[in-house]
Amino acid sequence: MAELMTVEEVARYLRVTKKTIYRLLKEGKIPAIKIGHQWRLDKVRIDRWLQQKSVGAKVKILVVDDEETIRTLFIETLQEQGLRATTAKDGSEGLELVKQQDFALVFLNLRMPGMDGAELFRWIKTIKPDLPVIIITGYPGSDMMVRALAHGPCGVMSKPFTEHDIIGAVNNFLRIA
Repeated sequence: MAELMTVEEVARYLRVTKKTIYRLLKEGKIPAIKIGHQWRLDKVRIDRWLQQKSVGAKVKILVVDDEETIRTLFIETLQEQGLRATTAKDGSEGLELVKQQDFALVFLNLRMPGMDGAELFRWIKTIKPDLPVIIITGYPGSDMMVRALAHGPCGVMSKPFTEHDIIGAVNNFLRIA
């Protein structure tokens, strides 16, 4: 069962005034439920909210995939976790974004028209060798995957995958949850 806290307990826990908590509640900025006329806040959700505010807002993740449904799934899943996501529809667009912006993590599809994931991975490792990459593929044993792995270590996420797989991969690579 969830550990529910009162406004006063949360204010002490966060070391802020009750007035601040009430303002956050009124603005819908803090996760809570109302039981009768009293606000109750779940400690686990408060901790997750705090973490997202302190870490997640700074974390930018790039998703490179030619399938719009995959890009949308990533955007929605990552935003629900308080993370910022940017998408690219192909390898060339992904490469330009990597050159222009700083990302904490890149998810990239292996098979894409034009510049494929293996080629994009090679470029990423040349430009930003410390940038972690997770390759998304339905073909983890393919020649293209072998070609990609020749350019350095990476994570691999096999298709099909779920929202939980995305969150787990982010947490494993970035250690934010």
